[in-house]
Amino acid sequence: MEFQRTDFVSVPVQDMTRAKAFYRDVLALHSPDWEAGWPEIETGNVSLYLVDPTVMGTDFAPHTAPIALRVADVAEAKRELERRGVEFSGEQDTGVCNMAFFSDTEGNSLMLHRRYAP
Repeated sequence: MEFQRTDFVSVPVQDMTRAKAFYRDVLALHSPDWEAGWPEIETGNVSLYLVDPTVMGTDFAPHTAPIALRVADVAEAKRELERRGVEFSGEQDTGVCNMAFFSDTEGNSLMLHRRYAP
């Protein structure tokens, strides 16, 4: 068997309306259909799929390992999101990449990320 690629990453939500507003209005991400029950959000290389896990018979639990959202400039993107009300929980520069950590409205861990080393 050969896996061709990752099509999407499921992002668990409790309040779909609130989550849609965050990803659409605060992060300014695109979905071909925000009115879908479970919208797929395009990020360039893999989609984020907002899902209510209780509809599938499982409990809600937010992601604690961050989803890395690549940006051109972490500091600039962080300032923009702070202007939109996002609170950051920390930053890290590893010598390979720069990261800034935050959560969505559902408690899922996210990060702004920029790899700058080869």
